[in-house]
Amino acid sequence: MSASNLPDTQNRKDTRKIVIDKVGIKDISHPIIFIDRESNKVPTIGNFTMTVTLPEHVKGTHMSRFVEILNDGPCEFSVHNFDRIISKVSSRLNSDMAHIKLGFMFFRKKKAPASGVESMMDYQVTLYGLINKGTPEVMMKVVVPVTSLCPCSKSISKYGAHNQRSHITIKARAAIGKKLDLEDLIDLAERKASSELFGVLKRDDEKVVTERAYDNPAFVEDLVRDIAIELNNDEKINYYRLESENFESIHNHSAYAVIENQK
Repeated sequence: MSASNLPDTQNRKDTRKIVIDKVGIKDISHPIIFIDRESNKVPTIGNFTMTVTLPEHVKGTHMSRFVEILNDGPCEFSVHNFDRIISKVSSRLNSDMAHIKLGFMFFRKKKAPASGVESMMDYQVTLYGLINKGTPEVMMKVVVPVTSLCPCSKSISKYGAHNQRSHITIKARAAIGKKLDLEDLIDLAERKASSELFGVLKRDDEKVVTERAYDNPAFVEDLVRDIAIELNNDEKINYYRLESENFESIHNHSAYAVIENQK
């Protein structure tokens, strides 16, 4: 029997009258090329979750079509055209609503502050895509590792102050007609931290970074408030969720703060 004569079980009618909100494939790895703010092509590995809404009368979705979409030519995009792949999912799966969640490691070249030595810095990124009856929506999330130095420790100690590595997480959606880049969020988080991080530091660089952190102490509350001020005033953004987790060096717990704003 040829493939064309085989029964298509997924297309059979279902009589239970239950809509499935999301059905598809979860945690599939696939090579991608991410186009950054400067139009550089950054190769990395993406982890996709791709789903559609299944009408009450349809028995099943065509799972293989999700994978076919990823393999249909170069999997290459930026945050500004990510909606194309969401539209393709909606069209190929014959669904009015489709979702894509894509996680990947974004690599960015940075220069050390004193020596100028270049190294790669990595950031965990997640893109969220939704299309509903032809209207696409894209949100981005990035986890930015930074250094934070405790103001209280600095003020009460005769010398030194405890510091820690912190993760600043920003999830944001661009306003209609506005262009928001992933690097805009990274730059903001690193600028407001006690100090940014680097892949490689020479001794002169380490001195600069250590002293910079000491001169810019910040509680977890300071980090989220200082960043929120700029996010609130940024007309390119109409929604954000901002988190900071400070992995304490003198406590066996993290300090944590969240601000969320729908403009």
